[in-house]
Formats: sequence, C-alpha cells, structure tokens
Amino acid sequence: MATPPHLASQLAVNVLDAHSLLAAFGVFGVGVVLFAETGLLIGFFLPGDSLLFTAGLLCTGAADRGLHLSLGPLLVAAALGALAGSQCGFLIGRKAGGALLARTRSAKLREGAQRAEELLDRYGHAKAIVLARFVPVVRTVLNPMAGALGVPARTFTLWQVIGGLVWSLGLTLGGYALGSSIPNVDKYLLPVIALIVLVSLIPLAAEVLRSRRAAKEAP
Repeated sequence: MATPPHLASQLAVNVLDAHSLLAAFGVFGVGVVLFAETGLLIGFFLPGDSLLFTAGLLCTGAADRGLHLSLGPLLVAAALGALAGSQCGFLIGRKAGGALLARTRSAKLREGAQRAEELLDRYGHAKAIVLARFVPVVRTVLNPMAGALGVPARTFTLWQVIGGLVWSLGLTLGGYALGSSIPNVDKYLLPVIALIVLVSLIPLAAEVLRSRRAAKEAP
C-alpha cells in the first residue's frame, strides 16, 4: 500500500533542520518544538533559534521554497510553546528534584546543567532566567534546575514570561523584518541564521563582561 505524499514528508522530517520541520508541521510544529526544547530534557538538541528565525522569514514569502506561513498564528504558537514549555520544565524540576539530570548519560546535558546552576548562582534568579533563553541547551536545563533549587514559582514565572517573549517573538520578528527588507535573502539563509544565533548570545556575553569588570574594580 502506497504512503500518501503528505504523510511520507512528515515521516521523513529531519528534526535538526528548521525548514524540514516547518515544511512537515507548519506553525503547529513551532509550538511543539519550542515546548519540547524548553520543557523536556529530551528536546535539548532541537533547533529553537534557527526555527524561529526561519519561520519568521517564511512569513514574508521571500524564501522561494514553496512554503509560506502566517505571521499572527506563528507569533501565538511561538509564544505559547516557549512559555508553556518553560513552566512545564520548572514543575518537573520541583517534582523530580535533580534526579533526572543526575541520571542522564548526556555529557552535553550535564554541561548545560552546570552552566545553568552557575548562571543562577552568579546573576540571581531574574537575570539568569532571562539570559538562559538565549543559550542553547542551557535554556532546556535551567527550567528544571530552577525548580529543583527552590526558585520561588512567582519569581520564575514572571521572568520566564519576560525572557520567553523577548526570545521567541524577537527572533521571529527579526526573521520577518530581514525577509521583508532584503531581496533574495534566501540565498544567504544559512550564514544569516548563524549570525542571528551569535547575536542572540550578545546579552549573555555582555553580562559576563560586565560582571568581570565589576569584579576587577571591586576592592
């Protein structure tokens, strides 16, 4: 029995490729992927940054790949996925403590957990929760780490909403703005996405430099 073309395309999806995910699942896939990346430890490898930027770009029709998304539903799906996922990760951390992270065999996850704990210790709850959104893997593990370390639920919710909206809507609108202003931007998609990912790390890099400067100036 032959497999329907639309089902075959979904079965053949490459979860590491933003365009493949969008072609298979559209706007709905954005919400699901962001929920998995920010709420479930198994989603740490998913391409959240590039997915958001590429999805925003595809809303302009500038990328000539036969795929067009609607900006309004995309923004809603991105925000809901990012916020619900983060809150879910926090609740998992509160229930399971550090047991899940302690049992993981992934060196990348363990490294991310260590960096997440360092962020919380060094910058405090509010700043760490916002900055973590812009660091792959760390944005996955900081949520359960915050729950396990007893960060107050009200504090976590407030700052994860702020950070989540800035990250998800900012990258999506960045892709949309670039696609609207630069003709044939699709030709430069890969280097542009790499640049966007680097730019997304600027808040963390700036905070690290500021902290180091303050440490040197301290008596």
